Amino acid sequence: MPIDTETALAADPQISEISWTSTDVLLYHLSLGAGSQADEPELRLTFERDLKVLPTFGLVAGRGPSTAASGPSATTAGESAYGSTEEEAGGDTASDPTRMRLPGIDVDLRAVLHAGQSLTAHRPLPASGTAEVRRSVAQIHDLGKAALIVLESSAVDADGPLWTEHSRIYVRGEGGFGGEPAPAPRPVPERVPETSVRITTRPDQALLYRLNGDLNPLHIDPEFARSAGLPGPILHGLATYGIVAKALTDIAADGHPERVAEVGARFSGMVTPGDVLVLEVWETGPGQRSYRARVEGSEQAVLDEGVLILN
Repeated sequence: MPIDTETALAADPQISEISWTSTDVLLYHLSLGAGSQADEPELRLTFERDLKVLPTFGLVAGRGPSTAASGPSATTAGESAYGSTEEEAGGDTASDPTRMRLPGIDVDLRAVLHAGQSLTAHRPLPASGTAEVRRSVAQIHDLGKAALIVLESSAVDADGPLWTEHSRIYVRGEGGFGGEPAPAPRPVPERVPETSVRITTRPDQALLYRLNGDLNPLHIDPEFARSAGLPGPILHGLATYGIVAKALTDIAADGHPERVAEVGARFSGMVTPGDVLVLEVWETGPGQRSYRARVEGSEQAVLDEGVLILN
């Protein structure tokens, strides 16, 4: 079925309620490598006393262990028509797990890739809380041979807006419908980066990260991964994004998550648990950074056109 842009963009948002606890936040931070250095426990991220929250936690809020413990109602609320894993990239898959279905959109999941992610924190995230989340299709771009669907989710609690996030979903073979082209790319500067750091991912990184709610077997089952044409399990794209976001917080915000206002990137490659990432960071203005990450030994970026904005 071709993409019906008018129907997709005019559809009412999906509304759900999510909740999370400090246990969910602690697990998320640990799954990104917080506290993994013996001489630096990073207590602001790993100890419930005075716990600070990385803004990218908003991408998994409502799907962690406390949600599962509270029963099916909370899980259902967190898994709206926009799905629960980045590989599924949203959509109703209950009736047919091979399709991504949204109002005006019905596409083969095998043609779907998570192409990019951004998150804006409107204020520091609380270590525990309840929020209403609204999800909708914000934009659809015609790339000629493919479509780029932008899904928007915004979270609000009793004190006001918490975060807004945009997932960019690339769908092969669904272009040519006459929609608007995608925005122009924002390449990183061509000069030498001001900062370059190595980040060693753990062999068990995906095993930990999946406990945040993304149980796709692609990240744990070697046989399933090989059936998808991969040599073995790969790290979640949002895990790589979160690991890099944490490193950026350390580099540019002295490890203080509350100073991070926005972090975004284009997904351009895969990471295998245990890989070493090389993160390159450029200062592009007051409180602004551009960044790119690649696997050590390769010039192919896994995250590109990265943007970090500080409060």
